[in-house]
Amino acid sequence: MNINDHDEHLIESVFRNGTITVVGVVLSFSLGFLTQWASNPIPWRLTDLPTLILISIGIVIQLRSLALLLKTESLKKVVYDRASRLFLTGIIVSGSGVFLAILIDSIRLLAGR
Repeated sequence: MNINDHDEHLIESVFRNGTITVVGVVLSFSLGFLTQWASNPIPWRLTDLPTLILISIGIVIQLRSLALLLKTESLKKVVYDRASRLFLTGIIVSGSGVFLAILIDSIRLLAGR
């Protein structure tokens, strides 16, 4: 064991468990939105591709964050902070995709399709 291992800051496991719950709930909303959007009866167009890419990348980032949090090393503050930053990045990327989908649909509605 390295001497620095004893000096490493740890977080409470209860705190991490709450974070895992939040990540899981938000991830399920992201996956649910993607599923709902994909089953929309309106035919997809090439202009939908950026939305699909953003939402998918955001979900992958959120999944990576969850995977980091499920490891026992995530009790180390450094690892926990990294997973938290990844999760927030995933939310921003997925949210950007959602807002882009809304924007594209609004433009289509205004243009009369």
